[in-house]
Amino acid sequence: MGEDSRLAGVVALAQGMAAAHTPRDSWRAAALGACRALSGNFAALSVWERELGRLRVLVNVGERAPDEEEFPEAEAYPVHQFPEITEFLHERWAAGGEPDAWVETAFGATSGGAGYCHQRVAALRRRGRACCVVAPLVMHGRAWGELYVARAADAPVFGRDDADFATVLASVVAAGIAQTERLEEARRLAFTDALTGLANRRAVDMRLDEAIERHRHEGAAVGLVVCDLNGLKRVNDTCGHAVGDRLLERFGSVLSLCGAMLPGALAARLGGDEFCLLAVGPPADDVVRAAGELCRRAAELELGDGVACGVACTEDPIGPVRSARRLFRLADAAQYRAKALRADRPVVAGREGPDDPVVRLADAPSREVTPERRRFRGRR
Repeated sequence: MGEDSRLAGVVALAQGMAAAHTPRDSWRAAALGACRALSGNFAALSVWERELGRLRVLVNVGERAPDEEEFPEAEAYPVHQFPEITEFLHERWAAGGEPDAWVETAFGATSGGAGYCHQRVAALRRRGRACCVVAPLVMHGRAWGELYVARAADAPVFGRDDADFATVLASVVAAGIAQTERLEEARRLAFTDALTGLANRRAVDMRLDEAIERHRHEGAAVGLVVCDLNGLKRVNDTCGHAVGDRLLERFGSVLSLCGAMLPGALAARLGGDEFCLLAVGPPADDVVRAAGELCRRAAELELGDGVACGVACTEDPIGPVRSARRLFRLADAAQYRAKALRADRPVVAGREGPDDPVVRLADAPSREVTPERRRFRGRR
């Protein structure tokens, strides 16, 4: 392979990873790019799980064998089965030089710094491959995993120059993965409440808009639980804000636990003492049941005075729900009524008869709301 072709391969790999939107996209782009650049027919990317002493396969691409899934859930190999990677896993190269790639063939001959590995050779033979090149991935000065590229039985065997090129590709892959991880962390922080670890208001905005679109086009059931934690101000005034924060954290854990009753539900803190659960798919009665459990558990917390909880579900008789704003107004109005009644159970929009006071309150054009809630709805 000429220098121009190899340079083009490096550029294509880097561009593919830069265009990835998720870690899985990045892994797949890395493996595919390396496979093409090295003229392979199969490639895999694996991570070293130090705490478990194993290499776990993240992605398999190209001509996969029947036992090779693209994104395997449980394909992992104990490190002791691969003595040739001990050197880079234990970072013996850190004293000088670089963690170079090496070649294995179906006949056991190798090129590079690593020694013969029966497991690699056996796997090549079993899957009808002629050879493989294995390149260590190093991130932040530490061994992270490996890039593996193989060729079919009728293809030329990798040589020393291929191993050197694989070392370069591994550096590009490591840089791309590091960038993806930084972006993923930034996304996580942007959509996560720092105190409780729950989703934040921005995440709810996005998910609720998507949920209503699914409801309008597919008829998906959408349920929204909005709740105010009672007594937070009293706790802050009498015990201090550190104790108030602890109450918020504990309630956040309760909310997460109850949200787990609804597959795929999003548990979020909207701000201050206001929280919510958003569920897409589960029936309305399941959402109400989870809200009831939330009220029961909140009342058992040693701090605070329970929770005021309102529920709105598209399956209930609340009229057409064409916007995220209307569903939120309904759940908010139900919560407002629960607080006014000092109810120890959720108030559910649409379940108080044909002249439901919650629906009337939500749809009243002159309804008074707190500044915090006005800001939330004003974004829609």
